[in-house]
Amino acid sequence: MRKVQKGDTIKVHYRGTLDDGSEFDSSNGREPLQFKEGEGMVIKGFDDGVLEMQVDESKKIHIPAHEAYGEVRPELIYEIGKDQFPDSINPEVGMRLVSQKQDGQEFPVKIAAVNEATIQLDANHDLAGKALNFELTLVEIA
Repeated sequence: MRKVQKGDTIKVHYRGTLDDGSEFDSSNGREPLQFKEGEGMVIKGFDDGVLEMQVDESKKIHIPAHEAYGEVRPELIYEIGKDQFPDSINPEVGMRLVSQKQDGQEFPVKIAAVNEATIQLDANHDLAGKALNFELTLVEIA
């Protein structure tokens, strides 16, 4: 039976959990995830995890943070003065916003802390610094 090789377009059902068992994503109830193996369309550990799988095979993989969304990068956590925040928005921890670099490029951030005079913003991916676990089932090799 054929096994997944680099360059293959594949479809896989998955369930992603953190080490504490909480689920962060799943293809349950949706179409399977389709991507081209080895092209960087998914995180490295996921790409590596499906190599050599056969159709209808299931397996569990553990991906350390550095092969997933990387470690938390302190330089992506910064503070702005409350006076720089629009009056029309009441800032709350966990709120998601879009910030803008000096060159005009936009990027997502979340509010990490609200202090008397400042607001702390975090531009790290929500899963940065976390190991990920996946239950995978290969559905198709195209």
